[in-house]
Amino acid sequence: MTKFATGHLAKVIQNNRDNLLAGWLEGMLSRSVRRDKAAEKDMAEQAAQFLDMLQATVQKGQDYDIDTGAWSDVRSLLSGISLARVRQGFSPIETANFVFSLKEPLFALLRKELDKDPDALVDETAQTGTLFDRLGLFTIEEFQKGREQIILKQQQELMELSTPVVQLWKDVLALPLIGTLDSARTQVVMESLLQKIVDTGASIAIIDITGVPTVDTLVAQHLLKTVAAARLMGADCIISGIRPQIAQTIVHLGVNLEDVITKATLADAFIVALKRTGATITHANQEQ
Repeated sequence: MTKFATGHLAKVIQNNRDNLLAGWLEGMLSRSVRRDKAAEKDMAEQAAQFLDMLQATVQKGQDYDIDTGAWSDVRSLLSGISLARVRQGFSPIETANFVFSLKEPLFALLRKELDKDPDALVDETAQTGTLFDRLGLFTIEEFQKGREQIILKQQQELMELSTPVVQLWKDVLALPLIGTLDSARTQVVMESLLQKIVDTGASIAIIDITGVPTVDTLVAQHLLKTVAAARLMGADCIISGIRPQIAQTIVHLGVNLEDVITKATLADAFIVALKRTGATITHANQEQ
């Protein structure tokens, strides 16, 4: 932990707040490609809040170690700004410039304040520069964390959208699968199917793999896990979309599907499901 007894940074901010804020905003806007009024207003509000918080933090004890509890409010503010800029489409460098743009006007004021004390100026400039470098790097780290969180959330939402569970008939659900079935997606498939079984009280679920390009041992295991989970909830499963190539692959892999009804098409599986529920189908495909 590094301590500073001079207090020049807090004094400079306090005595020159408005001019410093104006110079900082000018520097940020000169580097920004977003010049709409809403963005400029947000930037001005964030800058004013950060400057006041920075002054209050260094004034308490001149502790420049941003990992300490004294800097928790500053870190929280920068984290919020970084996450907001991820959502607004800013780049990591644009986000870090929020902090870095303050160095130039601040150093100019420090030089003016300490022009008669070269040793103090060198010391204060170096240590203040290190402080702002760490704060800038912190915003980049928070930006990357925020972007990863958003990407993971989007992937989750896409998986949920790509695994819709639809009710075809009373007591009959269908789960059409398209694309690769990996462990993460299998979990989403299970959760979606089981929740729908609970919501509807369905007794049969058709898992259609027509849109699954390949079936290997891992995919087959994922399907069997989904079937087993559905049975525990009181619903039997029918797997449809078994093409000749997939049938040969399953046999070659030695996957045991003896306890699972399989059909070539979703229509065939639907007919079996209706019979098992006791429905009587006319030529108009309506229950009597």
